Amino acid sequence: MAKMIDGLLQGFRLHRLNRLRDQKSFLENYLPILVKAIRDREERRIKLARDRDGAALRGPALAAGVLTPALETERSTALANIEERYRWRAKALAQSKKRALSKSSEDMVVATFAVRTEQLEHQKQVDLESVGRRYAASQGDLAAAREAFRIQAEEVHAATDARLAAAKAKADKIIAAKTAAYETKTDELGRKIEKVRNLLIANKSDETNALIPEDSLLSVRNLSMRFGGLMAVDNLSFDVKKGEIFGLIGPNGAGKTTIFNCITRFYRPTSGEMLYRKNAVEVIRLNDYPVHDIIRQGIVRTFQNVELVWELTILDNLLVAAHTVYRTGFFGQLFHTPKLRREEEVMRAKAFGVLGTLGLLPYAYAIPYGLPYGILKKIELARTLMAHPKLIILDEPAAGLNDKETEELAVLIKKIRDDYHATIFLVEHDMGLVMDVCDTICAISFGKKLAIGTPAEIQSDKLVRSAYLGEES
Repeated sequence: MAKMIDGLLQGFRLHRLNRLRDQKSFLENYLPILVKAIRDREERRIKLARDRDGAALRGPALAAGVLTPALETERSTALANIEERYRWRAKALAQSKKRALSKSSEDMVVATFAVRTEQLEHQKQVDLESVGRRYAASQGDLAAAREAFRIQAEEVHAATDARLAAAKAKADKIIAAKTAAYETKTDELGRKIEKVRNLLIANKSDETNALIPEDSLLSVRNLSMRFGGLMAVDNLSFDVKKGEIFGLIGPNGAGKTTIFNCITRFYRPTSGEMLYRKNAVEVIRLNDYPVHDIIRQGIVRTFQNVELVWELTILDNLLVAAHTVYRTGFFGQLFHTPKLRREEEVMRAKAFGVLGTLGLLPYAYAIPYGLPYGILKKIELARTLMAHPKLIILDEPAAGLNDKETEELAVLIKKIRDDYHATIFLVEHDMGLVMDVCDTICAISFGKKLAIGTPAEIQSDKLVRSAYLGEES
């Protein structure tokens, strides 16, 4: 009974710890968005005020023959519109001339359209001169008008500057208050997190420690997978350490993807256990979880074939992948509450950050159709980062890539491991990539383990060389 109560208390503490961490992470990520929104609002206010100044000074500026920046923009836009309009008219006239030549004599058509072209050019010049006159100075004492304009402009700008300075001071005060409040709340959450975490560690059972090694994230034990009379995976065991890049290699048909499918529960293994360290005090048995719950444990994967939502933009593909990390409940989603909108802003900012990390920002609003294969593979990799992964499983990430793209992928995998503090577990046939990025490699053949060790140890192993190169062991 006491053991059951302790288990319930530990479960409650874990739930509270996760909730506190989510709140702290949200506050840390939302504060920059909030500050940017205040600054953007301030920029819009400044632009609106300057536009109002330009409108108020338009008449005096025209009377004084002074082309203010606003008038210069207005004049340039009017001239550009005239040029564009007459360009299309000239194009239409050329098409009419082409059709007329097929029906009438050439001399008459040429003469007629020469006159029409001349008329069109004359009308264009008239319109351009009209714009010039509209922005030219009126008659009278320009020196007096310009002095009056200068005085009026100084008064208008001084009044606007004073208003904007007051608005900026108010915005700075709001930002300082918000920042202080968010930092206080974050520090308070940090103390609560530390307190709950210490309680969890202090009450951690020895049984949990004994399940898998302390430094391991995933432990596969005596895994077997049989399809009818075919043994695809045969009594396989290995451990994946936290923070490492673990490679699984083997000839075609060795059972590599089958192992991935067992870990992510696409397949139900015939026998064996898959243990996963979800956090510092909780080790779970993946065999007990359905496939749709695996991602909620912090395990994400890619596939050999690119799997995207082809009708959505790249940005929306990433946002779809973040659905498991939303904390807003059903009714919040239904009524699109302010809490949900703030959460969406945080997710959107994170998506842009991930796209920037992987060099995909130019494609943010593009549809996947027609993009190069290397870009599509990067998009699928970017999508895994939206779910706060602890373990990223990559199934042949370099398949279909050229040498340059493979080199970039090697750098990217290491960067993801370091920047996102994730463990990488990959299957790959490109031995150059495997030997370059992996800390530990497990070689299998026909579902059985041949060897496990560092890249140098795997390269020199006789069983591995026999399986790959046909050498005698």
